[in-house]
Amino acid sequence: MSGIARISVWVFRQYSFSVHSTTHFQHFRRFPTKLEWARFRGYTRRMRHLQGYYSESLPPSQALLVLQFCTVGEPLLPNLKSLSLPFVTEDFAPFIPSFLSPRTTCIDLKFRSDFPEAVVASVVATFPALCPNLRNIVLFSIPSGPMVTAAISGLLLGPNRNTIQQFQVDSPLTEEASEVICKLPSLRELRVTINRPALPTLVLPNLTEIAIDYDQDHGWLQGFRGATLGKLTFVLFSCSSRPIGDFLEAFESVALTTSIPATLSEFVFCTKSAWKPNYRSLLRFRQLTRIVVDFTCDHGCSSTIDDDIITDLARTMPKLEQLELGDGPCGARTGVTAKGLAAVAYYCPRLTDFCVHFQVAGLDPSKIPRFTPGDEPTSPREDCVLRCLPVGDIYVPEDSILMVALTLLRIFPRLDNIMYCDQSWEKVAHAVRVSKKLVDHSSKKHSFDAARRNVDDTPFRSYT
Repeated sequence: MSGIARISVWVFRQYSFSVHSTTHFQHFRRFPTKLEWARFRGYTRRMRHLQGYYSESLPPSQALLVLQFCTVGEPLLPNLKSLSLPFVTEDFAPFIPSFLSPRTTCIDLKFRSDFPEAVVASVVATFPALCPNLRNIVLFSIPSGPMVTAAISGLLLGPNRNTIQQFQVDSPLTEEASEVICKLPSLRELRVTINRPALPTLVLPNLTEIAIDYDQDHGWLQGFRGATLGKLTFVLFSCSSRPIGDFLEAFESVALTTSIPATLSEFVFCTKSAWKPNYRSLLRFRQLTRIVVDFTCDHGCSSTIDDDIITDLARTMPKLEQLELGDGPCGARTGVTAKGLAAVAYYCPRLTDFCVHFQVAGLDPSKIPRFTPGDEPTSPREDCVLRCLPVGDIYVPEDSILMVALTLLRIFPRLDNIMYCDQSWEKVAHAVRVSKKLVDHSSKKHSFDAARRNVDDTPFRSYT
């Protein structure tokens, strides 16, 4: 990647022949001469990647009008491969087509949610003609409406659709486009919004990631039944419907007719509604390293987790690195006890992200259960790598602070950060820090004493 390509918009912000300052590109003081324009075009032909990190990094419309006028009938960046703009302003959007060319294969744009539908639709509608070889299409915060749906669907109906490898768009598709996207041979990453009760059977042999947003019944899951998904490792489902129903059971039912249980490593389900999921439906997916099931407890505790369920999850999925069940503990006196926490620490030593509803009542270092594959007594494992524990609104009684701190530290010996809402945890966090310092000091003193004994027991030798 050339230097010009790496700093992308530097050409537009600091090209000194026509700007008021070297730090802010306001507008041209005059039209560039032929020599100046030829020099400028030399830079633009070298650019391969254009990326803006914030709205101020994009050229203003006054400057873009001049650039657009000077490049009538040809792309401003004729060799541009990728365009990535995480903050597209309404003034800048109409100029996006000026940057695209037949060499452009990647478009990654994020619009504002209040964007006019006609503006977004007109910009997207130019993509198939300007860059017919698109392989990566990422468009977020798309306004909803029939014009946008038609424009987005048009990206999938072109002659080169079989080359698309990434399609992540938070917009519904037409029925014809839905049929097409379920059978793209090169597709690897897919995000789509489902607004219809049925989904064609998925035949996506190279798909590794799929994310689906839906706002109605999950009957569309039947599109997974008997699907060809031999490489699928990641699924994300985002639901805005109420009620959610038995989604996990329905997913398990269709997934067992495919190769998903043998390949899936990440499962994410997000909702802002109250929900009581049946986690046992996930026990068939033994390769999971990440489970995130989001829900709210705003209208009463939604957690259904207990010691038996979390122990079964941990025992079945020893590769787990992230286990988050709920949007932070709500403070209800339900959830797992020391038994469940100890099971997670024992069976999932790679765990780095962990969030569940748990009880502080009865936490006592002397009552931590012991686990072994053969059910023989043994000391708790001390190699779980977990360092951070979200505790949300859980309340800790004053007389239990030390016991809670020591129990958690005994189960998770590397714990050094507690994320809390209830201030009672401030003292628990302090007790954890103090206890770790005492343990570290004791360990260092023990090592020093052992080393000193070894030195004292070793006779001196004289070398000449």
